[in-house]
Amino acid sequence: MEDIEIPASGPLVGKKLLYFTSIFVSIGVFLFGYDQGVMSGIITGAHFKNQFNNPSSLLIGTTVAILEIGALASSLMVGTIGDIIGRRRTIRYGAFTFVFGGLLQTISNTISVLIIGRLITGVGVGLLSTTVPIYQTEISPPHNRGKLACVQFTGNIFGYASSVWVDYACSYIENNFAWRIPLFLQCVIGTLLFLGSFIIVETPRWLLAHGHDAEGIVVIADLYTDGNVRDEKAVNEFKSIKENVLIDRLEGEKSYSEMFRRYPKRLFVAMSALAFAQLNGINVISYYAPLVFEQAGWVGRDAILMTGINAIIYILSTLPPWILIDSWGRKPILISGGLTMGVSMVLVSYAMFLDIPNTPALVVLFIISANSSFAYSWGPIPWLFPGEVLPLSVRSKGASLSTATNWLCNFMVGELSPILLEKIQWRLYLIHGSSCMLSALVVWILYPETSGVTLEDMDSVFDDASSIMSSVHSRSNYGAVLDDNVSSRSFVSLAQQARNLPSLSTELNYSSNSNIKAGAPFILPQDLEPPSSQEITAYRSRDNNSLRGSIRRGSESVTSLFK
Repeated sequence: MEDIEIPASGPLVGKKLLYFTSIFVSIGVFLFGYDQGVMSGIITGAHFKNQFNNPSSLLIGTTVAILEIGALASSLMVGTIGDIIGRRRTIRYGAFTFVFGGLLQTISNTISVLIIGRLITGVGVGLLSTTVPIYQTEISPPHNRGKLACVQFTGNIFGYASSVWVDYACSYIENNFAWRIPLFLQCVIGTLLFLGSFIIVETPRWLLAHGHDAEGIVVIADLYTDGNVRDEKAVNEFKSIKENVLIDRLEGEKSYSEMFRRYPKRLFVAMSALAFAQLNGINVISYYAPLVFEQAGWVGRDAILMTGINAIIYILSTLPPWILIDSWGRKPILISGGLTMGVSMVLVSYAMFLDIPNTPALVVLFIISANSSFAYSWGPIPWLFPGEVLPLSVRSKGASLSTATNWLCNFMVGELSPILLEKIQWRLYLIHGSSCMLSALVVWILYPETSGVTLEDMDSVFDDASSIMSSVHSRSNYGAVLDDNVSSRSFVSLAQQARNLPSLSTELNYSSNSNIKAGAPFILPQDLEPPSSQEITAYRSRDNNSLRGSIRRGSESVTSLFK
């Protein structure tokens, strides 16, 4: 790269930018969590029941679960949409759709309008719940990729807990604002996410996959090397991602059938994890906790209060994985969480079967235990897998199918739970307890450990490397470089490495790719060179004159006033 001075994008670079972006996009999962919990307190309120003529269990189940149908539909489409328009725009459109659906719910006077609003909100939730985890994964370093995903899940549960306590506070209002205010607040939060989507960066992997190399190297530098585009770490990361992108292009566009044929184990891990996350029974608690507590003996506002206490412990239980997920690994956490959650569900069932004076207290205790077990294991990790285990060429498609699986199972649980709670009562928890035990067994036997592996090296874990041959051996040390203990590796071509080696066969062995075929196309070092300083400067100039640049400068000016 030429020796021309290229200033950093601004003061918000490096770790500050990475953590700001991670926390900000967590508003997307906060909204998902808020919407999960907000209906649980509303549906037991007297004013809600009066407004909608005491809806039946079936109608309540449909009203709650229709959101999953909207989310299912949009999550199936977002694989294509996200690849075309990018992660940032998909988050923007998801936030806008969410707000529009929330406003319809807020002003609804009939159950049909409420259901339509829930459906539209579900479309927004599907866009956000598929895209935000991919976005998070694509900007995160491998040594704390799990930690950032867990931070994001804490945002989700904080949203859930906030909605429960908003419901509790509004239960003292003696008119329809008791349920309209909780529904309106989600619109306010969604608007913040919509506005913030004009500030956050696009992911470097999407940018390089779509030919935006100048913006890509700038984003890489801003995220990982404090804005220094000449830093060796930034250049190596650019080349690593670019190599992966070029290999995908040489292999050609992958259809859904090709994706299933080539990456069956990766898809199984991504889809089954999100399926188990729902079938393990968490949303019986999230959607219907007040009903569950009423059935156990807590009445009216006390049921919402117990749900609120449970939600606080739920938040606290999401904190240990921040430390454990990248040191223990994914598998031990999932196995232990599945087993403890399964035991808790069985104990809930037994306590309700006994129907003794202590049953209400025992049910609260075991529900809290089940929630806590889920919060540190099957809550955060399944959402990490689609973006983590799937290669860039099929990441959006695979994440789309995985998220659709989540919403299909979520719909089944949401639709059937109020009916089953009424019909089979305590036996319902035995079904979910069995699912928890099965999930632990599946992880133990079939899931690989992915902790600490870079996204570009994930093929070594699943043994499905590309047959395309690169004359460059470039594997990234990082999804982003933040670990000061990791030394940067120089970027050296195989030709340079092989100067003193006797034959091409040694070169082929060095590539560590047993699938390479004779005559396979080469990717040469010059194909991976970052854009010139002039191209980067030209991009910076365009960006500074754009709406995003104006908003960023304004936000930085406001921030500087408080320093």
